[in-house]
Amino acid sequence: MLTDLEKCPRHLLVCEKSNFLNEKSRHDVHVAGHYFNYKVSVLIPECGTLPLGLKSIVNSIAKYYLVKNFPIYKILEEKFLEKQVKAGSLCALSYKTRIDQDNTFALLPTGKLVLSLDKDTYEDLGLEGQPSQYNHKVPVRYVITVDLADKSLAPGTNKYKRVMWALKEKVQLRSDFLMAKHKPDEEECPLASCFTDYQYKEYKPSVSTQTLSDVPCPVIHSKHLKGQAEESCDSQEFVEWLGAVTAGIECNNEASSFLSTYCCPDPRIIMGKACLCTVTGFLLPENIYQLLEEIRHYFDEPKFAPWSTLTVHGFSDSPVSWSTAEHGFHKGGENMYSFVIFRNDDYWLYMATGAHDACPP
Repeated sequence: MLTDLEKCPRHLLVCEKSNFLNEKSRHDVHVAGHYFNYKVSVLIPECGTLPLGLKSIVNSIAKYYLVKNFPIYKILEEKFLEKQVKAGSLCALSYKTRIDQDNTFALLPTGKLVLSLDKDTYEDLGLEGQPSQYNHKVPVRYVITVDLADKSLAPGTNKYKRVMWALKEKVQLRSDFLMAKHKPDEEECPLASCFTDYQYKEYKPSVSTQTLSDVPCPVIHSKHLKGQAEESCDSQEFVEWLGAVTAGIECNNEASSFLSTYCCPDPRIIMGKACLCTVTGFLLPENIYQLLEEIRHYFDEPKFAPWSTLTVHGFSDSPVSWSTAEHGFHKGGENMYSFVIFRNDDYWLYMATGAHDACPP
C-alpha cells in the first residue's frame, strides 16, 4: 500500500486555446480575476537580453508594503474605507498565515473582505459565514465575506456598527499584511499614511534576468493544443517542460544526474539561447496584464522566436484563487496560470490548482 508521501495528489489543469483578437477571448478576465500573485516569469526563445519595452514595465511595477500587526477593523474605518478601499484596486493579504491552520485574511480590489477562520474564532466573532468547502466530516473552518462596497455597510448603518463591534470589540483580529494599490493617488491620500501608527516597510519587487543557452525545447504549433499532429508536442508535456525550465531544472536526462531524470519531450529542437526574466514580490493583476500586452507587441516586428511564455504563481496560502473562489492548501497549494503567446496572436492558457480548489474558471 502506498503511503501518503508516495501518493500523487490530485490536481486540476485546464487548457484553453484562443486568439487575443477574438471578441470572445477571456484572457483579460482570467488575469484580472487572479488577485494575489507572488511571482511572474517571462521566457523568450532566441533572445539574449530582455527587450526594452518589457524591461521598462518590469522596472515600473508598483511598490508594496509589509505592515506589521495591523487590525482588521482598521480597514473598515471611514477614512480608510473612503480613500483606499472604495477608490478601488487596493489588494491586501495576510502575511505568513497558513490557510489550513491559521486565520487568514484578504481584501480584494473589488472591496470584498474575506476572512478564513478556524471554528473557535468564527464562533466567537459571531458574524454570518459559510463552512469551508474543504472541511472534513465536521466543519473546522469557516469563511466570512464582507462586501465593503455594499451600501448597507456604509458607515453609520446598523450592519456597519455590528461588523465593527465584532472586529474591534468582540474579537480584535490582527495580522501582518502585504498591501499594494494600482496607481495610488499619492498626493491626495498616500497608502503609507494609513500605517503611521504601525511598523511597516516599503518594498520593490525583486528582478532576476538570465540568458539560457543550448536548451532542449519541445516543438509546438498554435493550432495543435492537444498534440494532434506528429510535429507538435502535447500541451501537458509542454507545460511540464516549461515548469522545469523556469525552475532551473536540467532537461537532458543525463545518467550522471541524481537530482533529476526529467527529459525534454519529443519532438524537440535545441534552443540556442533564451531570455528568462523572473519578478518576485506582491504583484497586482494590472502589472501582469501590462507584461502580457507587451509580450504580444514583441511580435509586431519579425522575430526568430515562434512563441513566448508568461507564467504567474499565486500565493499558496491565499484564501482565494480566482475571483472569490475558495482556495485550499492540501499538499501543495497550487495556484497558477501560464500563457503561451504565439506571433500570430494565438495563445494557449494553462490554469492549475490543487486538490482543494474548484475547477479554474
